[in-house]
Amino acid sequence: MFQLVKAPGSILLAALLTTSLSAVASNAILLPDIGTTAASTLTIDKEIQYGDMYMRMMRASRPIINDPVLSEYIQDLGHKLVANADGVKTPFNFFLIQNYEINAFALFGGNIGVHSGLFLHAKTESELASVLAHEIAHVTQRHLARTLEDQAKKNPATMAALIGSLLLVVAAPEAGMAALHTTTAVSIQGMLNHTRSNEKEADRIGIATLAKAGFNPQAMPHFFGRLAEKYRYTTTLPPMLLSHPLPESRITDSRMRADNYSTVRLPPSERYLLAKSRIVARNLGFSQTSALNWFNTELKKAPANQRKELNYGKGLVYLDNGQYTKAQQLLMPLLTAEPNNLFYIDAMTDIDLYQKHYDKAITRLEKALQYQPDSTVLQLNLANVLLEAKRYKRSLNILTRYTYQHSNDTNGWALLAKNYAKQNQRAGELAAMGELAALRAQWKLAISNYTQAAQQAPLGSLDQARYDARLDQLHIQQAQFEALRSSF
Repeated sequence: MFQLVKAPGSILLAALLTTSLSAVASNAILLPDIGTTAASTLTIDKEIQYGDMYMRMMRASRPIINDPVLSEYIQDLGHKLVANADGVKTPFNFFLIQNYEINAFALFGGNIGVHSGLFLHAKTESELASVLAHEIAHVTQRHLARTLEDQAKKNPATMAALIGSLLLVVAAPEAGMAALHTTTAVSIQGMLNHTRSNEKEADRIGIATLAKAGFNPQAMPHFFGRLAEKYRYTTTLPPMLLSHPLPESRITDSRMRADNYSTVRLPPSERYLLAKSRIVARNLGFSQTSALNWFNTELKKAPANQRKELNYGKGLVYLDNGQYTKAQQLLMPLLTAEPNNLFYIDAMTDIDLYQKHYDKAITRLEKALQYQPDSTVLQLNLANVLLEAKRYKRSLNILTRYTYQHSNDTNGWALLAKNYAKQNQRAGELAAMGELAALRAQWKLAISNYTQAAQQAPLGSLDQARYDARLDQLHIQQAQFEALRSSF
């Protein structure tokens, strides 16, 4: 759709512990006493603050996939599960990281990350959903808070030291893991054992959520069993199996619990298969040749009702390598058959942009927005096409509204900065870049940008007052951020 804003970074180490909280709803699964006493160690509000801090650092140091199409998909899937989970008392945010390794993890504040490599190993959407449901259960059961409570009983300094070490893992994995292993008076093995003891609980509650959301509950034992078998005799385990061990007893237990629910036979999920194809084409680091070989191999064995998603992936490979005629030959029939499919609309909009067919793209996007007015994919696509067509005012109106409604989306701010730059409005560009810096915890840069923006705005203007007010907010946010860091 447009040049995605990606943060540089190396492989994310598996998060050993997870977030947030749970209370007992009328039909919730009751927690052991330790789940309630954990509130005295780490409050919900404090967890959310840590979650915001972690995400800002993640944006600066990890290759987060800022693809609106994939982001919308993983958010929709995750929130479908959250809507059917018990004991939800924090907001949830789901995001993708470009990483070939199999892994998923939960950070503070309901932030759940998924490695793109997981899509290669999950055969169905239910299997992917089972991983998310497991992580959601870690959050709702407050497994991190309960672990900290357990450690705090042994050493009052443990919680602060552990939070600081986990923060280092986010900022610099090697340093963070070193700190985690050398933190004074912390029994790492005991902490790992406590975490592993939560795995069956997360499986049990995750399976219940999976079934309630309409997915196949057998997907969890199927997926975990297949992973365990694949890596049974290897000495190098993927991060997911390091942080989520799969002993036979756990797999057997999850299978028995899944047997308590009716097996659901679902047709293949088109959105999941399209997301998988998009990830293979763009987010696994494959070369053009490797990606095309993967799709051609899959096409030979795929049933007829799953070939269009694979052809979509091939079309993206051609598109990304400038072979627009080949891409259009594959993608246009798909869009004609499903004119409101966001995956196809986004891809054909890219082709229209390269061919400068702006009016065609705008008409298509406006028509699709009549049916899906809240789609972030369509809004960003339309704003981008209008920008490329030099219709700056209308693009600006869309982006101003979008960044207000989706203030944590770096895509909106990047496009807004580009819009202002095209119009030679330096103050607006600086302000938008300041928001991008703040989302990455680059407070000095954010404050510097807004200071310059205020200086360039007309004296006494509404824009100057707005920039000055935002500067005050940024100073407060920076102080709160530093206070959190200094607390441990």
